[in-house]
Amino acid sequence: MNTKIMMIDDDPDFVAGIKSILEKADYSVDVAHNPKDGFQALQAGRYDLLLLDIMMGRGAEGVALARKIRKDPKLKEMPVLIITGLREQIAFLFPGQSVHPHFVETDELVEKPVEPKLLLEKVSSLLALAEEKKQKVPG
Repeated sequence: MNTKIMMIDDDPDFVAGIKSILEKADYSVDVAHNPKDGFQALQAGRYDLLLLDIMMGRGAEGVALARKIRKDPKLKEMPVLIITGLREQIAFLFPGQSVHPHFVETDELVEKPVEPKLLLEKVSSLLALAEEKKQKVPG
């Protein structure tokens, strides 16, 4: 079975690096460089996992996208791995506040730069969990 991953990130160098790590591990990877194109691709295709950057465009556009996905009946079960340079951005997102751990509902979060080994571990564990969930659902 070919596992399909959608990656939405506006940093072409980062995308190229991550894509090559995942493709070497036999995942099929599609890429969108902005949330709008990414959401359209998710609507049109069938993906097993989403890798999502939080900081895109004029700010935290990835947050809005993650929330939109969680409200979408077709997409809400898909695991989401957020990859972000969030620490640098925290002051921008939450000036003077401590970060609320559930500001966006996500399955897993890793920080850039991400170690290839860690990336592959997270991807494979999220896919395994999603598979388990599917098998528990009757019908």
